[in-house]
Amino acid sequence: MKIIIIGLGKVGTTLAAELCDEENDVTVIDKKEELVEDVTGQYDLMGIAGNGASHSTQVEAGIESADLLIAVTGSDEINLLCCLMAEDGGKCHSIARVRNPDYNSEIAFIRRKFHLSLIINPDMVAAMEIARNLKFPSAIDVDSFAKNRVDILKFRVRENSVLNGLRIADLSERVHQNILICAIERGTDLIIPDGNTILREKDQIAIVAGDNDANQFFRQVGIVSNQVKNVMIVGGSPMAYYVAKLLGAVGIRVKIIEKNYERCEALSEMLPKATIVHGDGTDKVLLSEEGLEDYECFAALTNIDEENILVSLYAKKIGGQKKIITKINRIAFDEVIRELDLDTIVHPKDITAEMIIRYARSMKNAYGSNVETLHKIIDGKAEALEFIIRGQSRVTGTTLQDLPIRKGILVACIYREGKIIIPRGSDRMQTGDSVIIITQEKGLKDIEDILQK
Repeated sequence: MKIIIIGLGKVGTTLAAELCDEENDVTVIDKKEELVEDVTGQYDLMGIAGNGASHSTQVEAGIESADLLIAVTGSDEINLLCCLMAEDGGKCHSIARVRNPDYNSEIAFIRRKFHLSLIINPDMVAAMEIARNLKFPSAIDVDSFAKNRVDILKFRVRENSVLNGLRIADLSERVHQNILICAIERGTDLIIPDGNTILREKDQIAIVAGDNDANQFFRQVGIVSNQVKNVMIVGGSPMAYYVAKLLGAVGIRVKIIEKNYERCEALSEMLPKATIVHGDGTDKVLLSEEGLEDYECFAALTNIDEENILVSLYAKKIGGQKKIITKINRIAFDEVIRELDLDTIVHPKDITAEMIIRYARSMKNAYGSNVETLHKIIDGKAEALEFIIRGQSRVTGTTLQDLPIRKGILVACIYREGKIIIPRGSDRMQTGDSVIIITQEKGLKDIEDILQK
């Protein structure tokens, strides 16, 4: 598939790498020649230094034969103009990143007016992920499928946990719930477990479950799982605004600490239910005065990664069982950050890239069971994909144990007519099912891709 990416910031560069890995014909455009040279030097793609909103630049990039144009520059207006020019110059699908909250209430109108395939607001999408994580405070990460009816939850096995040293085959004797352990991160290794796998301290394990089953599971293994009642946020960024709005709507009390006085005034008007404090959220004295110890969740959402990391570590040190959420945009030292035990880390660029890659894969689909949902799990070492089976295929009607499923792929859940099925060997996939697949391989576009050729 021929794809044009305009804008080589954090999201654009991530997309270029991912889409090249999936054997697409990628061309990137950016005004800064050094960025274009850097990306073309690392990946097998074409690069053009120029204005992506220019018709001549898009023609040079091959807009007439392109399948998809993705505009992710730092300007919403330029992104929309790029898509408008593409609509005039070719017949490709188009995706625009639009971040300004002022446009949020007009998304449907903008999409229709500019003939866009998809509009993504990274701050809003990341805020929704944060709100989802607060359903299960003890989980490091929560990814939802089947229209939020099924979750994959990641959490860490502690030294005193009943799971420490337990063989997965013996789990049913301890836990009588409809859950499946679908992946384990152990150090730098990813394990797709079987019944003989033994859980160990410091393992980060991912389970598949519905809301009720997940809550029951956490209670039975001694993990607190009640939804938080209050949240302290440092940083009055657009993401913080979206988080506060989402949480306020479900009755969670929110306090935001922001340095900029004018921003505080704006937030006070936009968020009448929230408490807005003018001050430096990295000041230990201020945090103490504002009652940090009494909050059940602390979120560091400033635009400076280093500040977010340091203040999160401080909150974790004095906060006991407090839920900690840290926004990280740029820092790429994943191994170091993982050792810091920061709980939930939110990467807006990765969340945005996931949505766009899901759309690109669905465009490639040939059999009618598109990728409905895609999440990177276990720090990006695996993918969890949801397919809806829309017709008869090689996967339907045959028991799972008799299907030639490729190594490294796990059928983790089948959602059928409101029922969550944790599949066994005798289960079958049927037309109409939502099926969640865990895979170490990238590029699955259709449910049949799980089978050996």
